[in-house]
Amino acid sequence: MYALEGEQPGPFEGATGILAEVGDTPLIRIREAVRGVVPDGVEIWGKAEWFNPGGSVKDRPALAMVLDAERRGVLKPGDTILDASSGNTGIAYALIAAARGYHLKLCLPTNANVERKRLLQAYGAETVSTSPLEGSDGAIRKARELAAADRSLVYLDQYGNDANWRAHYGSTAPEIFRQTEGRVTHFVSTLGTSGTFMGCTRWFRDHQLHVQCVAVQPESPFHGLEGLKHMESAIVPPIYDSDLADRHLGAPTEVAYELVHELARTDGLLVGPSGGAALWAALQVAQGLDEGVIVCILADSGSRYMSDTHLWEGP
Repeated sequence: MYALEGEQPGPFEGATGILAEVGDTPLIRIREAVRGVVPDGVEIWGKAEWFNPGGSVKDRPALAMVLDAERRGVLKPGDTILDASSGNTGIAYALIAAARGYHLKLCLPTNANVERKRLLQAYGAETVSTSPLEGSDGAIRKARELAAADRSLVYLDQYGNDANWRAHYGSTAPEIFRQTEGRVTHFVSTLGTSGTFMGCTRWFRDHQLHVQCVAVQPESPFHGLEGLKHMESAIVPPIYDSDLADRHLGAPTEVAYELVHELARTDGLLVGPSGGAALWAALQVAQGLDEGVIVCILADSGSRYMSDTHLWEGP
């Protein structure tokens, strides 16, 4: 296996059962959707994160944060985990809580889609509804309020928890390096909590790999890219450092949706809206290259958005 010397144990040490399956997701070459659009010497690959047991990239940070809290003695059997989420992290927490014997109280915007709510219910999570107009920011405010009022709740705070980005530092980035046999030249990730981008970028920098790292967010405050943050108009996650990026791109919602359709129909890859945004950004990067290996994060599956009719309208 292609690896760097002196690699440290992964962030999921101690995970058992279904949780031992988190990570090591496939890296899949995107061919048909980009044929004739990118130069012949450029490859675009997608990290298929819906292969995690909870169905998204958020399994990684959620598991790392829970295991970290256990190691520090903050989280004990029977405790209640508290956090805010727009959906995917909440589902990951719910799976983990069920597998490790915790309760979960999750602050979730009222307009979260049916799939998310049903999955959370299936795992036995308790949800606290927050304003749909405030999105994930409203859920964050409510979680902070609940944490201040009830000290028995273990508030993991995914937006400010360093175990979030360290999960990707210890798993996602080295996986990409190994799977490309060290050939990766560009890394593209969308921004929500920013943990995926922060962790992977730091790993590439610390290992002195000359990988250009591109951060992607919605192009405007009003967008339809579920789970992503427009940083200038949102509560900025404490773990986010804008200076780490080599390049920042703002993804248009409608074009991202079109690429979701294209990926499904030409490559058989059914991804969520953030995956469409990531591919859009990868295509922007590719236009300035003669050769390169671009890896983008496909955070979840489009099957989690089937009730979102606005995503599937159009050609």
